[in-house]
Amino acid sequence: MRRSRFFTAAAVVVVALSAGLAVASRSDRAEAAVVWNEDFNGAAGAGVDTSKWSFDVGGGGWGNQELEYYTSGTSNVAMDGQGHLVITARKGSGGHNDCWNGTCQFTSGRIQTAGKFTQQYGHIEARIQVPNGSGLWPAFWMLGGGNWPTDGEIDIMEVVGRDPNRLYGTLHGPGYSGGNGYGANIVAGSPWYAAFHNYAVDWSQNQIVWTVDGQEYFRATPASLQAAKGNVTWVYNHPFFIILNLAVGGNFGQGNPAGLPAESKMLIDYVHVSTSNSTPPPTGNALKSNLSGRCIDIPGANPVDGARLQTYDCNGTAAQQWTANSDGTMRAMGKCMDPAGGALTNGTPIQLVTCNGNPVQRFTLSAAGDLVNVSANRCVDVKDRNTANGAQLQLWDCTGGSNQKWTRA
Repeated sequence: MRRSRFFTAAAVVVVALSAGLAVASRSDRAEAAVVWNEDFNGAAGAGVDTSKWSFDVGGGGWGNQELEYYTSGTSNVAMDGQGHLVITARKGSGGHNDCWNGTCQFTSGRIQTAGKFTQQYGHIEARIQVPNGSGLWPAFWMLGGGNWPTDGEIDIMEVVGRDPNRLYGTLHGPGYSGGNGYGANIVAGSPWYAAFHNYAVDWSQNQIVWTVDGQEYFRATPASLQAAKGNVTWVYNHPFFIILNLAVGGNFGQGNPAGLPAESKMLIDYVHVSTSNSTPPPTGNALKSNLSGRCIDIPGANPVDGARLQTYDCNGTAAQQWTANSDGTMRAMGKCMDPAGGALTNGTPIQLVTCNGNPVQRFTLSAAGDLVNVSANRCVDVKDRNTANGAQLQLWDCTGGSNQKWTRA
């Protein structure tokens, strides 16, 4: 959100939204884990709690040649009395003639928690209904400080009105900012403005996972970032503050702002920040399937190139001892886990091959138990949910199923 860009995604995920993304009213994490929350339960017309939020004010384009003037007070940011904060973008200058392009064309709102609340790691979630309209650009995001992009930016939710079925999640940092940001987008079967949705990230020291309504659509690690962007720096190990805003136009928003109605409204039900409730993963070199309790195995303990990996009774032999190497590879018996033929599509078999430095050989095991191929952003999957010895492994879209969950043992 911070600077001008035409977005380059690392991945595109397509979902049938109308076919069943569950819409929850809040995170299912225990309330005891919540470290900061804002539920916007004020009276209609009331302003935000200024002990938690500050206003960004002005019409300088905000690095993106945006068309709005951000105001303070309740003229563009106020409660609706029904448990929502409403950020309203209005046509007209609002009396402001000092925008970057002359007389301002719109007023809107942008609030943030800098100097009042920051967080390092955890679950950061907001329940939001974005507005409908080509030219609108609502966002829920975080900044690591005032030195952009060195301090980092985590875009949790961006939807541009000209493409209302597409949701973006992105990182910006030194060497991968603006149009070169690192992220993904998810395409739904119906527009995001049609309902409230829960937009969130789960952020830990070496991983950020983006979800919408509890469904993961992208994850980033230092290894996956460098695989995509080269020798760049992971800058997400310090506190960040939260931002909510509704921009109009701009180099990314684009669209047809002239065709917008007199008022466009972004509704925020809540913003919650909680610490992680997850426990550290067990240690060990075997990778045990949550589906069958069997381990990833090199057949016959024969490390020949092209050996198709399988699950087999855990036995502690070298054929089942997988170490995560500093280059991002997963190794056993001196060779690397590898997608056959370097393919990254669903159904690609997982094999053993001589380590060759190809980025497609990079795998990461998340705290949630997903063994993810970094280049494909797909999970190692037990084919056909086979629980028998000799079950084959493949790449597949990460679903959260037990046939894709692995535990160190």
